[in-house]
This record gives sequence, C-alpha cells and structure tokens, in this order.
Amino acid sequence: MQQSGAPGGRGCALSPVLCVLFFQDAHVRGYVGEKVKLRCTFKSTSDVTDKLTIDWTYRPPGSSRTESIFHYQSFQYPTTAGTFRDRIFWVGNVYKGDASISISSPTLKDNGTFSCAVKNPPDVHHNIPLTELTVTERGFGTMLSSVALLSVLVFIPSAVVVVLLLVRMGRQAAGLNKRSKAGYKKSSIEVSDDTDQEENDTCMTRLCVRCAECMDSDYEETY
Repeated sequence: MQQSGAPGGRGCALSPVLCVLFFQDAHVRGYVGEKVKLRCTFKSTSDVTDKLTIDWTYRPPGSSRTESIFHYQSFQYPTTAGTFRDRIFWVGNVYKGDASISISSPTLKDNGTFSCAVKNPPDVHHNIPLTELTVTERGFGTMLSSVALLSVLVFIPSAVVVVLLLVRMGRQAAGLNKRSKAGYKKSSIEVSDDTDQEENDTCMTRLCVRCAECMDSDYEETY
C-alpha cells in the first residue's frame, strides 16, 4: 500500500473550541488481493467517552450515492452487506486518536472515495476529509523485484553453504588420498578427530538439506 499527498482535510480549522480535528490521507494506492489500510486520525478537545462514534462511508467513482461500511461506538460494527461484507477490519484505537480501518482482498471494484467522520460530544466536526483509493494490479516489474529479493535472501546464502561444504569435502578427500599413497597409519587421536569431523560433516549436510527445503518452500509461496 502507498499513501501520498497531504492530509485529506481538517475539521474546525477556524473554530478550535469544542471541535474534532481530522487527519486523513488524500490518496491511497492498493494492490489487488493485498490488504490496504485507510488511515484516519483525530484530535478532540474532550475526553473520549462511550458516546464517541466513528462512521466510514464509501462512494463509487462518478456516483453521488454513498453507503455506510463501518460504524464504531464502544465496539466495531463492520458492514454485513454489499461488496465490503466481511472485508472491513478495525485497526484503530480511539484512545490514541486513531480511527483507521483496513480492507482485505481489495479488488478493482473497490476504487472510489472513502470518508471518516468522528463525533465526540460535546465536540462537533465540520469539513469531513476524503480519501481516494486506487486499486491496481501489481506490474511485472514489481513481481520481478520480489523474486530478486527472494534470491538474495534465500538462494545466495544456500549456495555459499553448499560451496563451502564441497571445498571442505574436496580437501579431506585429497588428504586421504595422499596419506593412503604414503602408507600412513592414523593414531588413535587422529581416528577420534576424524570421527568428530564426520559428525560435523553430517551436520553440515543436514543444514544444506534444510536450506534447500526452505528455498523450495519460499519459492512455492511466492508463486
């Protein structure tokens, strides 16, 4: 999600007594299928009580019709009808002046204008700010960037571990061949060291297998 522009508006700009000040993003960009947050914060000259209410509404592009999608008064009441049914979630905290909500699984049909109205009697509010939501498909370039990041975080470290293991195994094999040709007989201490070395190699092998499993798992989740 991307947020841009100055706050969508402020209420009571000319009369700071008994008023609620609003701060809301003027433009928010979301992507299809990815949860998007609609930020709305407020400041009230009165303490928050159980009389405080919050109402979010939605207006489709090119339409004058608005619909209520969320109501709050001591508890959250997301809409139970329409296109936003079961997709609106409360992510705010009235005691911190936060009246934000989020939309899960947004689609291109969710584009439009959203407004957040907070009432905290005896405070009043005036010009309610608006947020324009634009939902788009993620482009190929964005997906490519995600794949590149995954490669850096997963594939490269795994490859380094494998290379180090192969180098180590190669050195051990060369040492054994050299000793074998010279008829060298290991002492009891060296035999013990070799046993410890074999256990370490086994651990390294298991680590490589685990890295490969994680790599396959992350790759499948990405696609």
